[in-house]
Amino acid sequence: MRVGIVTPVVAQPPPGPAAWELDAGIEDIARIAETADRLGYHHLSCSEHVAVPVEAAERRGGVYWDPLATFGHIAARTSRIRLATHVLVVGYHHPLAIAKRYGTLDRVSGGRLTLGLGVGSLQEEFALLGAPFADRGARADDAIAALRASLSKRLPEYHGEYYDFAGLVVEPHAVQERVPIWIGGRTARSLRRALDADGWVPFGLPLGTLAAMLADADVPAGFDVVLGTPRPLDPIGDPDAAGAALAELRDAGATIAGARFASTSPDHYRDQLAALRELAGPFELTFGEVR
Repeated sequence: MRVGIVTPVVAQPPPGPAAWELDAGIEDIARIAETADRLGYHHLSCSEHVAVPVEAAERRGGVYWDPLATFGHIAARTSRIRLATHVLVVGYHHPLAIAKRYGTLDRVSGGRLTLGLGVGSLQEEFALLGAPFADRGARADDAIAALRASLSKRLPEYHGEYYDFAGLVVEPHAVQERVPIWIGGRTARSLRRALDADGWVPFGLPLGTLAAMLADADVPAGFDVVLGTPRPLDPIGDPDAAGAALAELRDAGATIAGARFASTSPDHYRDQLAALRELAGPFELTFGEVR
């Protein structure tokens, strides 16, 4: 099982961030990204919300750094760690807008984009952006198909129910021949949608439920299941518990873990990254070479 990180600072949902994250900036994020890159972690994540209603922010949090701007900076400070939108709300964008903007990110990062996509559920935000809400699932299916047909292509062409285009130049575009697409969600439908992509990023489901859903699905070879740690890990203070938590994710079917860390400062966070890296052998975790 490979290990990435749920990037600190950039999203602050309940139960809330560590105290140091409240005043942290891009330099703190970038130094953590550099350390994760050097230690061979798989990916960094960044999620999308444009504007969260005050009432919803109590449940979801109100801090969400923009993925494109954040990853653009991190791409210049790292060389191999993947940049995963976790997740981008597909209904907020035309597929070709995603193909151009995130294809450019793939170009400037040297082919390190992983495009995590979600259908979205915050109706007020859809309304704010003038995006249709009622048929968002069907629209998302069509948009994802349009993206698969368009990413990495100078002359994309797609003819679907909601999106129809041809005779257009998209340059620059993604340099990866096949940009990995992960699908977020917690329903059987989200898993079915993900099986047509490259990975599933479920949330809010008990591990037993996840394992049962995966056992009932026809999961293709090479398909990624990305599970986040339910609690922050403390590999310095309690390495056995940290390793056991990751082993539970692996046993539930995870091929990639999204790790959160208990930390008191940016430097402590970086030390936690190094401490977890030391557990790779005993707990059968996969990292890239240390650089």
